[in-house]
Amino acid sequence: MKIKCHKNRLTLYFEKLAYYYLRASQKKGSKTIVKDIAYLGSNIKDVKDALEKLPKYKEQIRKAYTLMNIALESNLYIEKIRDAKIKKYDYLGYDLLVEIEACKLHYNTVFSKMHELTKQEIFKNFIIEFAYNTASIEGNTIKLIEARNLLQEGFTPKNKTLREIYDLQNTETVFNSLFTSKEDINHELIIDIHTGLLKNIDSRIGYRTEDVRVFKSRFDSSPAQYVKTDMSILLKWYNENKHSLHPLALAIVFHHKFEKIHPFMDGNGRTGRMLLNYILLRNNYPPLIIHAKKRKEYLDALDEADDSKLTSFSKKEYTKVLEFAANEMIDGYWGIFL
Repeated sequence: MKIKCHKNRLTLYFEKLAYYYLRASQKKGSKTIVKDIAYLGSNIKDVKDALEKLPKYKEQIRKAYTLMNIALESNLYIEKIRDAKIKKYDYLGYDLLVEIEACKLHYNTVFSKMHELTKQEIFKNFIIEFAYNTASIEGNTIKLIEARNLLQEGFTPKNKTLREIYDLQNTETVFNSLFTSKEDINHELIIDIHTGLLKNIDSRIGYRTEDVRVFKSRFDSSPAQYVKTDMSILLKWYNENKHSLHPLALAIVFHHKFEKIHPFMDGNGRTGRMLLNYILLRNNYPPLIIHAKKRKEYLDALDEADDSKLTSFSKKEYTKVLEFAANEMIDGYWGIFL
């Protein structure tokens, strides 16, 4: 593990081999001088205590505190999961699985016990980030700072369409409703989510009755007359696999198959990403954000599974999108929920 912060060209590192220690590296001309500063201990709790006793580097450590705290805290929960010797899945690499379970453990043992107002603030920040990214993937041009001002302060961004504004507001409303919902996934819930997301945007709600062509896709979406049937098949697959697949795999495979059916005239991506997170929440996993800056990687990963059948799931077809989603959860969790 390495954590670094820059202060007058000084870089602080933590590396874990058999123990933790602090290393400083500083550039002098074309050379980089590296020096071990202090032994910090053999476990993360000792590391945190030791850092407080290094007054000479207190300013640099203070400036890097957030980054260091994320790395130390995440590593603490990774170690707990490794010690627990969790069940392995052949379709999720063990290291990724450990980090996913570390997020879940922290989410359920630390985050869930925070003060209710603190949790509300964190969820608010998550939803702002989620709303911005899921809308941006679909072409919404509202920037993150504008999304924050809109959803947090009520300030309407200038020169943006009402559709773009409703897009973000609807996402917040729907996501908030899912945090408290106890309903399992069914036709009615899916249609309700879609209807909420497209409120004041598109009056074409309910499963589509016309054929659509998904732009630049390698697959053909379900013909209109088979949409309801294919969605019933997908829900049957979900119910048959919800207790055997890892919840992240369940959520991602469901998401891909849902997108391939493309059951609505508009809003399929936003609805699919909302359902993905609802499956995670129902299984006590933290929600995740698919970031707009990774849009191409996300779509390419989904494309890898396009040859799969509606009722099938194989490691070969879904490895890429599972790894992508796992990394999105891991990379995003500690920066928001810690």
